[in-house]
Amino acid sequence: MLNPISSLDFNLDRLSPPTATSAVRTAAPAQAATSAAAAPVDFMDVLAQVSGSAVADLRAGEAASIAGMEGKMSVQQVVEAVMSAEKSLQTALAVRDKVVSAYQEIGRMAI
Repeated sequence: MLNPISSLDFNLDRLSPPTATSAVRTAAPAQAATSAAAAPVDFMDVLAQVSGSAVADLRAGEAASIAGMEGKMSVQQVVEAVMSAEKSLQTALAVRDKVVSAYQEIGRMAI
C-alpha cells in the first residue's frame, strides 16, 4: 500500500513562537506583496519558501510515480520527476544537518 506524501501536513508557523513580525505578515499579505521589492528578505521566509518548494517537488515525484504505475506517464518523465524529488530531499536534509550543527556549536560556546 502506498503512503502518499501529500497526506502530510506541513505547517511552519507552529514551529516558531508567534512574533510581531509574523502577525504583521499574516495580517497584511496584499500589502507585503506590493512592497516585497523594497522590504529586506527575512531568513525564516527564505527557509519557508525552500521547504515549501521541496515539499512540492516530493509531491510531484510521488504523483509522477503513481501516474507511471497507472501507465499515464512515460518512464522518462517518471524518472525525471523522481530524481528531482530526490535532489530536493537531499538538499533539505543537508540544510537540516547544517542547522543542527550550528545549534550544537552555539551550545558549546563559552559564556
